[in-house]
Amino acid sequence: MIPRGGRPATRFGRIAHRYGAGLPERKLECMAALARTRLPAASEIHVLHEALCFLEAYPDDMQVLRSARRMLREFRDRADLKRHRHALAGSGIVGTDTPFRFFWPTARWISRNWPGALVLERDDPDHALAILDALPQLLEPAQAEWLRSRRNPTLAVMDHLRPAQVTDADFLIGLVEAMPCDETHREAFFDRMDPPFLLRAGPATPQRTTARLEFVPSVPRPAGPDRSRPNLRTEARRAPRKIRQLRPPEAAALVRLARISMITRERDVAVFQYPNPRDSWLVDDGDGLAFAWMGIEPSRRALFPATYAGLTLQNGVPVGYVQIEPLGLHAAISFNTFETFRGGEAARVLGRLIAAARDAFGCEIFSVEPYQLGDGNDEGIESGAWWFYQRNGFRAQAPEARHLALREIRRAQSNPGYRSSARTLKQLSRWHIFCSLNPMRRPRLPRTAEVLQAAVKELRGFGEAGLAERRDAATAAARAVLRARSPGPGFERALADWAGVVLALAHRGTLTGHDRRLLLAIIAAKAGASEREYLRLFQRHDRLRRLLDC
Repeated sequence: MIPRGGRPATRFGRIAHRYGAGLPERKLECMAALARTRLPAASEIHVLHEALCFLEAYPDDMQVLRSARRMLREFRDRADLKRHRHALAGSGIVGTDTPFRFFWPTARWISRNWPGALVLERDDPDHALAILDALPQLLEPAQAEWLRSRRNPTLAVMDHLRPAQVTDADFLIGLVEAMPCDETHREAFFDRMDPPFLLRAGPATPQRTTARLEFVPSVPRPAGPDRSRPNLRTEARRAPRKIRQLRPPEAAALVRLARISMITRERDVAVFQYPNPRDSWLVDDGDGLAFAWMGIEPSRRALFPATYAGLTLQNGVPVGYVQIEPLGLHAAISFNTFETFRGGEAARVLGRLIAAARDAFGCEIFSVEPYQLGDGNDEGIESGAWWFYQRNGFRAQAPEARHLALREIRRAQSNPGYRSSARTLKQLSRWHIFCSLNPMRRPRLPRTAEVLQAAVKELRGFGEAGLAERRDAATAAARAVLRARSPGPGFERALADWAGVVLALAHRGTLTGHDRRLLLAIIAAKAGASEREYLRLFQRHDRLRRLLDC
């Protein structure tokens, strides 16, 4: 039966987050009743959907899990959803449209996989003007001249240019894809236009209602989410149950799910845009919790840190996403929990993420960048991200930040109801915050900026010729330092990227034979199949680690 008092879905939403004796039966009764009930408002449909998603991730028992999954599978057919689908646009719920300015790789992926589903939003004059200005560069000469002859054209001209069976969005994406240039230039051209899209719902278009990784086991949680606040140093000593590389079909499923998880939440992540399926891993932490990570394709890798991003999964359901950038003993982390699952067990999951990163990459120092805390990021301010990390063992190191943080902590201690103002949180978010698993090691960022400056100085010595010639000369000089005899094409490109660093390292003292051989292996691994091998070798190069202070 539906609980009395208040709106039915709202009452169920509250029960869904409670656990204990008798509650599984009440949840099952509510779900059975709500499956037959036509809800009068879009807000109630949204509440019901989110409660079902929460119960799929954190079911009291297997019967609750099966019931929640059945209702989610059937959600598309609800008459009330069809009635209110336009009001729910942007929610990611099955059967609803998604408006978003997708970046180039995501827009192209959607266009290829769901032709006809993507259309341009035509009611934004600034974006329309950017598209119209760019179009003549993409068209055949006759089409371009015709377009230029039009007085005050609108995006309606697309209907005279595109084939009848092709949407304006697919047409525009196809034009960019046909440009006679490399992928980097296509991406830059497209993103300068910044076209606004509408992804129209179809039978199989991206939606988050039933999105999950099927090969991750489901585990009931009779006590519900663990809302305790673990000690990160203690937690890090407990390794995850298992870390394994994903097989090709599993990696493909992960890439698809990661992209869909971003599309349906109007977000994007560079690693998901340019993934390296060969460098994909599943961290099984037990109790249904898992992290599914993937590396970024070699051409998009950063010079020094490795880059991994992935989904936080509970019973295979994406409950958040993470990014980890390890280098030596340091790792920068970005940790995000999807709104549906906030108020669950974010502190515990953060602790397990750090334990997994320590086990997989050997990291002892973790940092969170200002943007994640709210610097230029209103969501970080609204969610109180700085306080979340502070309560879970992260600390500011900059003197100004420490002084301001101490003031806020004292105010909170003297007044339990105190809340930092948005202005104060914006001030606090200007600095990195850190967690060190080793109490004897003072946390700080690697000295990458200083090393890059030294590399730039070295490269200035090859300034007589053009860019290609300077790059070739610097690469030859670095090859001579390392005594590399027969580099392959992939290594040659990586060595060119590292040339300034190699020369800067050589000018700081004699490189031993061991240093040279290991540095050669590190550079080759940076361009290899997995950055985990690069990180393993990097840990062994004492001189390079001292140079970067990591």
